[in-house]
Amino acid sequence: MRLLVKAPAKINLSLDVLHKRPDGYHEVKMVMTTIDLADRVELTDLYCDTIQIISHNRFVPDDERNLAYQAAKLLKEKFRIRRGVAIAITKHIPVAAGLAGGSSDAAATLRGLNKLWGLGLSLDELAEIGAEIGSDVPFCVYGGTAVATGRGEKIEHIPAPPPSWVILAKPTIGVSTAEVYRNLQLQSVNHPDVDGMVAAIKEKNYEKICALAGNVLESVTLNMHPEVAQIKEQMKRFGADVSLMSGSGPTVFGLVQHDSRLQRVYNGLRGFCEHVYAVRLIGERHEQ
Repeated sequence: MRLLVKAPAKINLSLDVLHKRPDGYHEVKMVMTTIDLADRVELTDLYCDTIQIISHNRFVPDDERNLAYQAAKLLKEKFRIRRGVAIAITKHIPVAAGLAGGSSDAAATLRGLNKLWGLGLSLDELAEIGAEIGSDVPFCVYGGTAVATGRGEKIEHIPAPPPSWVILAKPTIGVSTAEVYRNLQLQSVNHPDVDGMVAAIKEKNYEKICALAGNVLESVTLNMHPEVAQIKEQMKRFGADVSLMSGSGPTVFGLVQHDSRLQRVYNGLRGFCEHVYAVRLIGERHEQ
């Protein structure tokens, strides 16, 4: 039996870090929403008791470092599954880009194997399992739009933002999330108004969403990688209503509502940056 599952990327409309916790993680408060840029995860039942990762992307590990592998292994162990699965991942989301591509692949694997293996788990149960794999996995299990707190695993669903285009631009650099958090000086950063962002989304107030977009991690990544700051500036100059780094970067996204401006921003960035995408906000949750 074979099953195909979409694994959409996410962007952070607002990301705040509150403090460092005793367990070494950081307490966060952020608003995330899914976008129509997705990896394709194909699951094939195997009679032999093994997990295979198949990918033609050289940056995708094919062993236990892969989050989709970890997701399958965790389900096998928890529910004593004695058969295997081949997980073919076709990447469209850039790797290590602040868009939760690996976490979304893991979440898609959990949702898919739940069907393939007839486990009958709810999304809430899958999200709880996903929290053992990574902080972004629970959100990716649900998809949609949500406020994430704790280390990112506590999810409160909110309505989708108003429709808009999302332009993504990723420079050809990698950013270490651990290093960004290590260099974060919480006493000297501007904290975004996460509650204000939630209110703006509930009001479907696009202008207010753009005005309140903020990411506390930008202060670190932009200082470490000036090219990210340059992309942010170019995106605004070409006409995006807002430009913001997603997650710990290095991807920068911009929002626009009008097709004519979308073309101007997209074409302008294509001459400036190799990896540029124009997609729609999804913002709606996955079906069970």
